[in-house]
Amino acid sequence: MKVEELLKPFPIKEFHPFPRAMLGPGAFEMVGPEAIKLGFRKPLVMTSGLRGSGLVEQLMGSLKWHGIEAVLYDQVESNPKDYNVMDSVALYQENECDSFISIGGGSSHDACKGARISVAHDGRNVNDFEGFNKSENPRNPPHIAISTTAGTGSETSWAYVITDTTTDPNNPHKYVAFDDAAVATLAIDDPTVYYTCPIDYTAQCGFDVLAHASEPYVSRLNFEPSLGNAIRAIKLTNDHLRQATWNPTELAGREGMMYAQYIAAQAFNSGGLGIIHSTSHAISAFYDTHHGLNNAIALPRVWAFNMPTQYKRFAEIAQAMGVDTHGMTDVQAAEAALAAGIRLLRDVGIPEKFVDVTQSSYSKNRLGQGPTEYYKNAPVIKGDKADVDRITNHILGDACTPGNAKECTFDTVRPVVEHCMNGDLDDLLS
Repeated sequence: MKVEELLKPFPIKEFHPFPRAMLGPGAFEMVGPEAIKLGFRKPLVMTSGLRGSGLVEQLMGSLKWHGIEAVLYDQVESNPKDYNVMDSVALYQENECDSFISIGGGSSHDACKGARISVAHDGRNVNDFEGFNKSENPRNPPHIAISTTAGTGSETSWAYVITDTTTDPNNPHKYVAFDDAAVATLAIDDPTVYYTCPIDYTAQCGFDVLAHASEPYVSRLNFEPSLGNAIRAIKLTNDHLRQATWNPTELAGREGMMYAQYIAAQAFNSGGLGIIHSTSHAISAFYDTHHGLNNAIALPRVWAFNMPTQYKRFAEIAQAMGVDTHGMTDVQAAEAALAAGIRLLRDVGIPEKFVDVTQSSYSKNRLGQGPTEYYKNAPVIKGDKADVDRITNHILGDACTPGNAKECTFDTVRPVVEHCMNGDLDDLLS
């Protein structure tokens, strides 16, 4: 065997930077002083609107009180689209802004990261930067990222995810761009601003955290600096997600999930992801469903798929999820981890397969809402052969797939997708 074959696929591992961060109750109140310290004069505030929470109004009022003239773009959609990014770039340029503030979940932060990269390249289309470190200008406008959900981790990572609706309008493509130049200048995480998150949205975001933590823990990158954060984030999620979901204004649960999501993102930032995320990207590209929900449905199936390559690591995940593994073999403990993951999913009330996801199944659902013609006319999730095949093909082209614990081909991944669509979770436990 040749040396280069022995070294595949990740002989050199790279540690990617994190931004400075402020974490804890009251951190949100520091946005104005921190913006002044960073020299912000006219930031573009990017958000989905967070309507009903009062957070955007509070932020804009605080900035005004501190003498900062902010411009608001509040049209970011879930699974942010390329046109969201380019519309915000146009607004930034028209108003001669000098900085960015994003407030919300991953959609707001990701759209903002894409906008910053575009602005740094004179307004080039954000889709030009799909891939790894495709930007050519390392300097772009400063950015404060304020998270209002415990899930994304985008405020501390080098990744951003955009849906390309223009290259082929009949086949949307959701891609991950990884770029060291996209890292925020300052991350702000305040658990008290999570209180207004809907119950189901809190649960779904929590499974985004569990995916962010578990995928680097079993990734073929096997990146040692990521493993401690990954396993700790799994434990924090298991310990706090139920409380954060069902007792949303109790600080302990919200703060526990704040730290879980923050360090889980730091784990995948250099430790990689896998086909839980690839599946989620594919489903939301075609159906605009919530990323955390998609991760939750895919996670048990992908754990079962990957388990034969990493029984010991999954046994350690079982321990982090509170399973007493004394006297168990690694195989038995790994299977107990899968059961614990399914128990958590059911405890927080998440749909168990994609065909169960309908327009009324959760509060953030955008099925059939548009605004592009494709999304206005998007069918319900059928889970038929054509559906399974196109999702499988999208997964195989996703940037997260090479890090998956187990080698992925069409023939091996397709049954996983089929089960995500139509399968019974109890089948995984038998």
